[in-house]
Amino acid sequence: MTTSTNTDGRAGRGAESPGAAFRRVMDAARAKGEAVATPGAFNALCARAIARHGFQACYVSGAATSVSAGVPDVGLLTMEHFCRVIREVADGSGLPVLADADTGFGEAEMVRRTVIEYARAGGAGLHLEDQRFPKRCGHLDGKELVSLDHMVEKVEWARKASDGVTERRSDRGRRGDFVICARTDAKGVEGFDAAVARAKAYVAAGADMIFPEGLTSEDEFKRFADAILSVSSGTYLLANMTEFGKTPLIPLATFGAMGYACVIYPVSLLRVAMGAVDRALAQLKADGSVEGFIGQMQTRQQLYDLVEYKPGVAWECRV
Repeated sequence: MTTSTNTDGRAGRGAESPGAAFRRVMDAARAKGEAVATPGAFNALCARAIARHGFQACYVSGAATSVSAGVPDVGLLTMEHFCRVIREVADGSGLPVLADADTGFGEAEMVRRTVIEYARAGGAGLHLEDQRFPKRCGHLDGKELVSLDHMVEKVEWARKASDGVTERRSDRGRRGDFVICARTDAKGVEGFDAAVARAKAYVAAGADMIFPEGLTSEDEFKRFADAILSVSSGTYLLANMTEFGKTPLIPLATFGAMGYACVIYPVSLLRVAMGAVDRALAQLKADGSVEGFIGQMQTRQQLYDLVEYKPGVAWECRV
């Protein structure tokens, strides 16, 4: 699947791959000292709303995907489950989609397959983490890391797979467009300096982007960015702006000024949606009617507008 930009701002099939589109929007933002805000989409309808509001990329979170399936974020879902969500989000939004790949669904051979299948599903990139399976949310204590050599091997296999995807598109001689992001959870296990050292090793192994998880202050984000960008200015940096964790709420503009290319909001929309669901259910149970919260609902016409449907007119699948 390749993409180009349509007149409504969404990406459509064309000469530009999803990975190339994602790199383009990040490069344009970095040139202005900004970061790309990348909200998490937990389904295709949510992804459509993200595109409708003018965002340039979206994210598929392992946590949101897992809890939407009724299970905790401990690596229980299959790669095929994730690929289905990626395909729906990519098709629904028309935007570049960065997706969580947890620990790669296995060892190096499975990492290679994951890159290929995520790319086939329409993803623009993925991130792999250096936790030992079964993994934990990055903002919980008690995490364990795989060895540095083990994670380096996974990044190397992911890099080769990305380059292979590009070669099959007949773009020989170019580095793969599909973005390989390496996440390190070392800060909460071995300390800040270990996180920096691991990140540098992952860049050397072929990672395009680095995701430092569980940093606890704006100062740590700044020092981490300075440490990585001083040795590899072309590396993209990702910041995780999740709520109720170890990281304080930091403005998008601040991340951009520090050199971060992308800021994900992985579970924000799911949390808002489920908060509204809980409140509505409580009121329905108490009142026996939806009248008290009907003004908070998306109307029928608003829903039709979001999916671009007009009753009585044949609906065409977006290509």
